Amino acid sequence: MDPAADTKQNTTAQMKSPTAETQSPNAPQAPAPINVQEKLAAGKNVRIEADGRSYKVIVDRWESDSLVAHPVHNPKKILKFHKNQINSEKIAEKRFSQPIADILTVTAYAAIGVGIYLLLR
Repeated sequence: MDPAADTKQNTTAQMKSPTAETQSPNAPQAPAPINVQEKLAAGKNVRIEADGRSYKVIVDRWESDSLVAHPVHNPKKILKFHKNQINSEKIAEKRFSQPIADILTVTAYAAIGVGIYLLLR
């Protein structure tokens, strides 16, 4: 075999290796870290994951690096989480969507209308 051809094959194999692909300047990069304190502002209704457990909480305040919150259906119970305990990738803000609100409003008005019609009949 020709040594020059063997060297060319090795170079081609190295270019196709996964380590060569990760060093590409056009490769997608990891997302920037999310600031947990900015994402969890006071008064927000969120679902967070801390220490492997999922919690539905309403954020009360931040005390230094600790989040003080209470469960959605139990305002008397206080929960504290250090910002390093919270999985920043699994923070989901709960919002009441506008289309659902519109559907509920129309349904309520229709029910009231039917109720008035049946009373007057």
